[in-house]
Amino acid sequence: MLNDVTFGQYYPAKSFVHSMDPRTKLLALIAFIVAIFLADTFYGMFLCLAVLIAAVIAARVPFGSVLRSVKGIIVILVITSVLNLFFHGGEHLLTPESWVIKIYRESVVFTVFLLLRLFLLVMASAILTLTTTPVRLTDGIESLLTPLKWIKFPVHELALIMSIALRFIPTLIDETNRIIAAQKARGADFESGNIFKRIKAVVPILIPLLISALRRAEELGDAMDARCYSGSKNRTKYKKLTFGWRDLVGALVFAALIAGVVLFNVYAADIWPEIYEYIIIT
Repeated sequence: MLNDVTFGQYYPAKSFVHSMDPRTKLLALIAFIVAIFLADTFYGMFLCLAVLIAAVIAARVPFGSVLRSVKGIIVILVITSVLNLFFHGGEHLLTPESWVIKIYRESVVFTVFLLLRLFLLVMASAILTLTTTPVRLTDGIESLLTPLKWIKFPVHELALIMSIALRFIPTLIDETNRIIAAQKARGADFESGNIFKRIKAVVPILIPLLISALRRAEELGDAMDARCYSGSKNRTKYKKLTFGWRDLVGALVFAALIAGVVLFNVYAADIWPEIYEYIIIT
């Protein structure tokens, strides 16, 4: 039932993206998010999409695995689209004046931009988790947040919490699938009935899942205590993070992406002026 959830799962492979430093990939994700929210034209969005496709190819990750990451937010996308489509105003009315619900050209463009941003954001995050192990991701986050240690911020503990959360996503998904299979064997029905019956049918899943999660958390805490875990004090690293030529190439690509998006925002009116005047967000 939940096998299509890819967020938090690692896809082992030997690729350009897998070999990059996790700090570079984290900064690249931030740069990509900045780029998609800076893009005010479809030219900039297409440029972001092209970079994302290139990243998937360089990561040697199946496109299906990346696309499945969007399935978890389909409901959010639909609700957001409907709200913005019907309630975002504008100047160019597309529906007749007599209609109660009015749709404007600006609302359609705004909705398309919003969907593209969310779509690209989720897919980029999925590439990060698919190509980076939780341990390396933790080391990268901790390294980037090192300056906060000067103000006594618990950087290591925060990175550890994020790592454990990512690691437990596939574990809890497997546990949920087992609980669902066990409930179905007892005659439970999760697929028929109205929405209220389906919500009620989920209760027998949530309670065992919560108990299982608490039990696993307690076992993890006992295991850390047995190994004398004491937080970040006097801890060393088994593997040192180092920047390489791949990280330089990745940094240059995403710097060029932001520069390209900004240039498109400035000079988009000079490229196919008729199309620009029709689709640009005013």
